[in-house]
Amino acid sequence: MIPIAKPYIGDAEKNAVLEVLDSGMLAQGKRTARFEEEFAAVCGVKHAVATASGTTALHAALLAHGIGPGDEVITTPFTFIATANSILFTGAQPVFVDIEEDTFNINPELVEKAITPRTKAIMPVHLYGHPCEMSDLMGIVKRHNLCLIEDAAQSIGAEYSGKRTGGFGTGCFSLYATKNVMCGEGGMITTNDNEIAHRCRLLRNHGSERRYVHEILGYNFLMNDIDAAIGLVQIGRLGEFTKKRRANAQFLTENITSAITPTVRQGCKHVYHQYTIRLDNGRDRDEAVRQLNQAGIGTGIFYPTLCNKQEFMVERGYGDAYLPVAERMTREVISLPVHPQVSQADLELIASEVNKL
Repeated sequence: MIPIAKPYIGDAEKNAVLEVLDSGMLAQGKRTARFEEEFAAVCGVKHAVATASGTTALHAALLAHGIGPGDEVITTPFTFIATANSILFTGAQPVFVDIEEDTFNINPELVEKAITPRTKAIMPVHLYGHPCEMSDLMGIVKRHNLCLIEDAAQSIGAEYSGKRTGGFGTGCFSLYATKNVMCGEGGMITTNDNEIAHRCRLLRNHGSERRYVHEILGYNFLMNDIDAAIGLVQIGRLGEFTKKRRANAQFLTENITSAITPTVRQGCKHVYHQYTIRLDNGRDRDEAVRQLNQAGIGTGIFYPTLCNKQEFMVERGYGDAYLPVAERMTREVISLPVHPQVSQADLELIASEVNKL
């Protein structure tokens, strides 16, 4: 089976972990600080704040912006549940708006229509590694004096008009084992705002930047130096990994003829965390997945159920939102292997089998 994702773990990653273990200093320390510096440089921002996961990055970023009970945060329903959960964790309410059909990302026109006096922030998701329409979203943020918190979990290295995701507002990245840069489990917050960076550092460590001095109520969202050591090696390979993902994606796009292949908008650079095709016109997606799996091709469905349709969300009253494009995408999308370890023979098999659907 060609896996849908396969973390690259080489000797450099293994040796980096052993160095930390041999040092005896396993908790957050110098390696985490170096990882933050390199991550900030990659994203073109002043600050990067390491956390325990992408979810904790989102949670801390929202809290750092003062978002809490009574506030609304506009976001997409077509994303991993952590996006919506992080909003609920603060006591605020997610407001779901529909997506663009071609990019799968939040529709800025609908965002503006959803703003109310309670709206405090917009949380776009750069889904699959394609940037959202940031010019329109930045205009909305400025006109309505809102916070912009980018869920950039899948988009490290992606660019919109020459600027990398995570650099438009407060960015939140995941470093989970399958991500383009991974450290097993971890997250990162990026920002150019000194005060937001300071508050995020407090929030991740029980409200403390000096030992036993606790300025605010905080959490234990810390990354450890073992994860950071892996991340440091991985971020050094980001250019290599991204080049390979883009080449794999280009081959698939040029050779797949029986499905709708991913769009890349002018002025955008996609990093293909996922390569996601669509089977439109009511074709049987489940049967297509079965055929591909039988042919030895791993697949993923990201995502089969909208956030607002999850049972606990329905119980909270979110289930009736009118989201026809996103709802249709849950029935049409299939993600195919595109990671750097996919071989040329794999690519040829994938394209051939997709064209048989």
